[in-house]
Amino acid sequence: MKPFISRSLYGFLNYSIALLLLVSPWLFKFSHVTIAAGLLMPLLMGWLQLIMSIFSDNPLGFNKLKVFPMQMQNFVDVLMGSFLLALPWTYAFSGQVFLPHFILGLALLLKGIFAVESPFLTRPHRTLPEGGISSTDSLEGRLNH
Repeated sequence: MKPFISRSLYGFLNYSIALLLLVSPWLFKFSHVTIAAGLLMPLLMGWLQLIMSIFSDNPLGFNKLKVFPMQMQNFVDVLMGSFLLALPWTYAFSGQVFLPHFILGLALLLKGIFAVESPFLTRPHRTLPEGGISSTDSLEGRLNH
C-alpha cells in the first residue's frame, strides 16, 4: 500500500493530535479514572508530540529548528500510538473509558505508518556497489561521456 498522508497534512495532524492529547483528560472527562493513565500519560504524550512537531523536519516545523527527521517521528508515532491503544487494558480501566485512548492511539498509529516518508511503507534508496556511487550518479557519468 502506498503512503497517502502528505508532509503538510502530517504537520497539521501533528499539532492537532498533540493539542487533543493535552486537553483530552478534561475534554472527554476521564481525568479522574487513574492518575497515571487518566492524566499523566495523555499529557506526557501530548507534550512529546508537540515538541516533536516543533522540531520536526516537515513544512509546519519551525524553520531553524528542524532537528528530528520525519522517519524518526514516524517511528515514535507508531510506538506511542500502539502504547496509547493498549493503555486502557494495561491499566485496567477499559470498563470506565477506552474510546478516547483508542481513537487517539489509532490516529497516531495510522499517521506514523501512512505518512509519505514513513519507514514502514517507503523502501530505502538502493545504491550500486561501485565505490559508493549512487545509481543516479552512475547514469549521469555515462550520459556525459
